[in-house]
Amino acid sequence: MFYAHSGQEDVLLEEDIEVGSGEPADLIVYNDDHNTFDWVMKSFEEILGHSSAQSEQLAMLIHFKGKATVKSAAMAELRPKREALVDRGLSATIEGR
Repeated sequence: MFYAHSGQEDVLLEEDIEVGSGEPADLIVYNDDHNTFDWVMKSFEEILGHSSAQSEQLAMLIHFKGKATVKSAAMAELRPKREALVDRGLSATIEGR
C-alpha cells in the first residue's frame, strides 16, 4: 500500500489555527510508498477507533485516490490523533473547514 502526499495544494495546517480550537476540521491521510494495508488499517482501528471494514475502505480510498479524510472532528480532538498516525509513519495533515 502506498501513502504519500502528491501534488501541490493550499492546505490550512493545524499550526495556522489557534491552539485548543474547537473549530471543525478534517484529518487527512495521504498515499505513500512504504506502509502496508495491514499497518494502515491497524493504525486506523487503534488510533481512530474505526472498525476493520471502515479501516479497509479508507485504506482503499487512499490507495486509489491519493488521500482520504479519515476523521472529522474538532481541531483539538484531531491533533493527538494526527500525531499518533505520524508517529507510526503515516503522512497526515489536519485541514480546517
